Amino acid sequence: MAATLGRICKSGLLKPNYGTLIGQTSNFSTIKEWPRSRKVLLTCLGVTAGGISALIYALDSSVRAADLIAHPPTYKWDFYGWFNSLDHASMRRGWEVYKNVCAACHSLQYVAYRHLIDVTHTEAEAKALAEEVMIEDGPNEVGEYYKRPGKLYDYVPSPYPNEEAARASNNGAYPPDLSYIINARHNGENYVFSLLTGYCDAPAGLTLREGQYFNPYFPGGAIGMAQAIYNEVLEYEDGTPATASQVTKDITTFLMWTANHEFDERKQMTIKVN
Repeated sequence: MAATLGRICKSGLLKPNYGTLIGQTSNFSTIKEWPRSRKVLLTCLGVTAGGISALIYALDSSVRAADLIAHPPTYKWDFYGWFNSLDHASMRRGWEVYKNVCAACHSLQYVAYRHLIDVTHTEAEAKALAEEVMIEDGPNEVGEYYKRPGKLYDYVPSPYPNEEAARASNNGAYPPDLSYIINARHNGENYVFSLLTGYCDAPAGLTLREGQYFNPYFPGGAIGMAQAIYNEVLEYEDGTPATASQVTKDITTFLMWTANHEFDERKQMTIKVN
């Protein structure tokens, strides 16, 4: 048996075939060399995409640079902070500002008089405020609409019956509702404060149409709302000096509340959880 195996090995019948194995192994590989033309094409596409992106960025940057928009500074508001809440005295004065200055043009349609109870006014005071306005109601039993004194459940009425009347009274501009203006604008409280105090002379080269005013915090710089807040624009019931900055701070604090009725409650819950 051993002699037979020796003859078979010498004859080469059991010699390993390395060439065949290597060839088979190479056939199992999925890696293929990309042709030069494809490499060139992909390189060109990458360069083109990068160039287009750079162009878009440059154009966008130039447009932003051309816009007459000033970014409002960040003021130190006393209602921020773990243990701070909205200043209710300031909110009450803010209601006075809205009523005597803002209400001539701007609505507050998502605020009812009952919302003021134990926030800015007592129930009796809120009821008296509601009764100062006449609310359209109806129809009655004969199908007619009528006016009645306001009630606590009524919402603060708009100064205009519809949008068309509002635009006609404001040179085509539509005064926005102020209920959620703080949340509707980026950096809301700082934006509102800066806008109300930011009126100034237009820079050279900027032409304003009749009924427009320059304010660097308004997109484009041309705003249809005239400056409404000045020193001593009203007299506060509590005797607080009505400087322009104080008036603006109070109306901004009030509008922070109208946009966030649960501001203090949410903060209290956060403190309890922590």
